[in-house]
Amino acid sequence: MALAVESIEQALVEAFVVPPFEGRLSKDNIQTLTLDGDNVHVAIHTGFPCKQIAKQWQTNIEQTLHSIGAAKVAVEFSWKVATHAPQGKSGEPREGIKNIIAVASGKGGVGKSTTAVNLALALHHEGARVGILDADIYGPSQPIMLGAAKQRPESKDQKSIEPVVAHGIQSMSIGYLVEPEQAMVWRGPMASGALQQLINDTRWDNLDYLIVDLPPGTGDIQLTLSQNVPLTAAVVVTTPQDIALADALKGIHMFEKVKVPVLGVVENMAVHICKNCGHEEHIFGRGGGERLAAQHQVRFLGALPLSLSIRELADSGTPTVAADPESPEAILYREVAVTAAASLASEPRFAAKIPTITITND
Repeated sequence: MALAVESIEQALVEAFVVPPFEGRLSKDNIQTLTLDGDNVHVAIHTGFPCKQIAKQWQTNIEQTLHSIGAAKVAVEFSWKVATHAPQGKSGEPREGIKNIIAVASGKGGVGKSTTAVNLALALHHEGARVGILDADIYGPSQPIMLGAAKQRPESKDQKSIEPVVAHGIQSMSIGYLVEPEQAMVWRGPMASGALQQLINDTRWDNLDYLIVDLPPGTGDIQLTLSQNVPLTAAVVVTTPQDIALADALKGIHMFEKVKVPVLGVVENMAVHICKNCGHEEHIFGRGGGERLAAQHQVRFLGALPLSLSIRELADSGTPTVAADPESPEAILYREVAVTAAASLASEPRFAAKIPTITITND
């Protein structure tokens, strides 16, 4: 039976709702679909970076179309990150930055900073231009995690500062400007002022995403960022245990109050896998982050393991995604990052623009 455009389109739509496409691609992403006899050409356009992960998607799409009778299949991916309108009352987008995404947690010790830097590196690995701002004035950690603790930012015009580039991403932190052992004994307004200077005085260079690594809690720094910086959205990191979930919920409510939408919840330290025997153990509980997301109607972005290598690589200055982008742990970070970016690109509340669908018979 001869192929029809409608059957091909239906096969693609069905493929888009199963892993690894689930929650990332939809019918709207089909830019062109051309049928020439039994030969099919599909062009898919996304509003999020997918340079590497698209290779896996391409293979799956080809297999799907071959299974319904296509002889030759050509799949073409393209993407472009749009500038999304800042939420709330935080003003126009900043020059040199398309989208600012805060990574937050209500509680310390849940691996938020490690998650933030690996998500930034994952977006870079997928082809985006990415920066990371360390907003923890009292306990900056990004310079160490990026292996750049000894670097100092330059100022070419004596008015602004150049971001420190490490592992392909731009970064800024108070940790670059003070000695490692120096304690920032500042009251809240001083810390908030320092944060605004780091954001405003850094010459960010044409970023698709600026990831902001927030300190834990819901205090001055969080309010300063939410009220004075054009945030696009936020990601909340938690562990599965009840005490962390309670604080993560406070983080979600904080963003709701300042009208910053939450892209989703990341469950960190979800499972520990013994490197000797392969036994899986849910040390901090099971599925708490997913339940939290479902109860409060935000997307569950994914779960990350409790892994010795993740900690060791972050401490060494070469985080997991930079050290080995194809490792099982790095692939999980990449999937979470792409899911978050896809949510930003496709959900109506972010006013993403998807190209018009064109379907032709040759």
